[in-house]
Amino acid sequence: MPDFQYIAREISGRQVTGILSATGEQDALASLAGRGLFPVRVDLAAEAKAQQRHSGRRVGARYLAMFYNQLADLLKSGVPLLRSLELLHRQTHVPALKSVLETVRTDVADGTRLAEAMRRHPKAFNELSVSMVRAGEEGGFIEDVLKRIAAFTEHQQELRSKVVGAMVYPLFLLGMGLAIVVGMVGFFVPKFQPIFDQMAERGGLPWATTVLMSISDAVQQWGLLIFAGVVAGGYALYRYLTTTDDGRLMFDKFRLSGITFGGKTFGLGPIVRSLAISRFCRILGTLLQNGVPILQSLRIAKDATGNLVLSRAIGEAADNVSTGKSLAKPLSVSGEFPEEVVEMISVGEEANNLEQVLIDIAENMERNTNRQLELFVRMLEPVMLTLIAGIILFLVIALMLPILQSSGIM
Repeated sequence: MPDFQYIAREISGRQVTGILSATGEQDALASLAGRGLFPVRVDLAAEAKAQQRHSGRRVGARYLAMFYNQLADLLKSGVPLLRSLELLHRQTHVPALKSVLETVRTDVADGTRLAEAMRRHPKAFNELSVSMVRAGEEGGFIEDVLKRIAAFTEHQQELRSKVVGAMVYPLFLLGMGLAIVVGMVGFFVPKFQPIFDQMAERGGLPWATTVLMSISDAVQQWGLLIFAGVVAGGYALYRYLTTTDDGRLMFDKFRLSGITFGGKTFGLGPIVRSLAISRFCRILGTLLQNGVPILQSLRIAKDATGNLVLSRAIGEAADNVSTGKSLAKPLSVSGEFPEEVVEMISVGEEANNLEQVLIDIAENMERNTNRQLELFVRMLEPVMLTLIAGIILFLVIALMLPILQSSGIM
C-alpha cells in the first residue's frame, strides 16, 4: 500500500502531521477520521510519487478522449464501472491504452476507486483528469465529468495542433537559419580571419565583428564540448523541473510570469493563469452545486489548476476557511488571483450563491482566454521571423562593416 503524508487538526485545533499507509486517498481520509483528526491536506509520500512517475505508459490524447466518451456513455446506460472497463479493455486496439486499462480494471476490481486507479498512471492520466474524476465520484456525477474531460482533452489536442501547425513554418526557418549561421560561423567566417587581423592592426574592428570572431573561435575550439554541455545541462534542468518539488514550483512560477508594460501583463503567463483559474472555478462550482462540502471541494479542486503555485494558494485559503473565514480574502492576499475574480467570489459568498458565481467566472474566463490564446498563436510566426531576421542582420553587419570601414579609410 502507498504511504500518504498528512496535515490534520485535532479537536482542540492543534495541527499535527504524519505518514500513514492506505490503499487510496479515501482510505487515508477515513483512517484520519477514525483517529478523531480533521484532515487539512493529504498527499502521496515522496517515495510513492517517485514510483508513480515511472509507472504506466503514455497514451495519445485522441485515444484518451475516445476512452472518456465511451466510458461516460456506458455508465450513463447503466453498465457497472467494472464491466465498462472490461468492455473498453477488450475492444481497444491501442497497445498502450490496453495495458493501462488492464491495470486500472484490476485495481478497481480490488476495491480501489477509479480516480485512485487512474492516479497510478500519471503518464496516461494527468492531474486534471484525475482530480475531475475524483470530483465526479465525490459528487455522484461521474458521467458528466467524463464527458467534460473528453471535451477538454479534444480541445487541448485541437489547440496543440493549431500551435504546432502555426509553428512548423517559423521553426523550419529558424532551424535552417541557425544551421546556416553555425556553418558560416564555424567554417566560412574563419576564412576572413587574416583580412580582419590586418584591418584590426590598421584601425581596429567594429564591435559586431569582434563579437562574431570571438564566437567563431569558440565554435571552432569548443564546439563539440559546448554542444555536449548544452544537451547535458538541458537534460539536468528538465529532470530538476519535473521530478523535484522545488523545480516544479520554480517552473510553475515561470509559467505564470509575463512582461508588464503600462500596467498590463503580456505573454503566455496571463493565459496560463486564466486557464488554471477557470478550471478551478468550474470544478469547485460544480462540486458545490452537487452538495459536496466546501472544504472537501477545495481539497479536490485545488489540484485541477495544474499549477503548484496556485494549488498552494488555494490550500492556504482552505486552511482559513476551516477556521470559519471567507474564501475571497485569503485568495486576495495570495496575490495569485485577479481582483475581479476575488470580488465576484466575495459577492457570491455574501449572496449565498457561490456555486453559480464560480461557474459564471469559469465560462467568462474561458471565452476571454480562448481569444487571447488565438491572438498569441497568430503572433508567434511574425515573432519567430523577426528573430531570424535579427540574427541574419547581425551576421551581415558584422561581415560588411569592416569592408565598408576599410573602403572609407582608403
